[in-house]
Amino acid sequence: MSTESTASVSTHILDTSVGRPAASVAVSLSARSGARELWVVLGRSATDADGRCRDLPALPAGTTHVRLDFETEAYFHSHSHSHSQNQNPSQRQSQKQAEAQQDAPAPRDSGAFFPEVAITFAVTPGEHYHVPLLLNPFGYSVYRGS
Repeated sequence: MSTESTASVSTHILDTSVGRPAASVAVSLSARSGARELWVVLGRSATDADGRCRDLPALPAGTTHVRLDFETEAYFHSHSHSHSQNQNPSQRQSQKQAEAQQDAPAPRDSGAFFPEVAITFAVTPGEHYHVPLLLNPFGYSVYRGS
């Protein structure tokens, strides 16, 4: 919903390490009305099976900056098995041997180098901003989509 006085935002996430949408990633949307103003959280959501947030709230009039916060650590923790399947057999065997050699069980690492991703961008009233996140355990890329 875009009017002349507000901007709108949408997003989706693609897990490039498996070539599929990233479902169930928590996302929060914050806004501010100037570079020196405080951030105001407008709402929280989670990506659906298609990796999309379909219920992000509208931006208030006067918004100049927007921040999307993606909680990626929980996603990678819950999908660590599928990411280990992308290793070749010798990598999986080495990983199993290393895990077996540990004296005491250690907490399972999520495999995410970036436990969260915060994307901040400027907006202009009346414009729509689609901001896709391309994600993998050791990197990410973001761009203004259409």
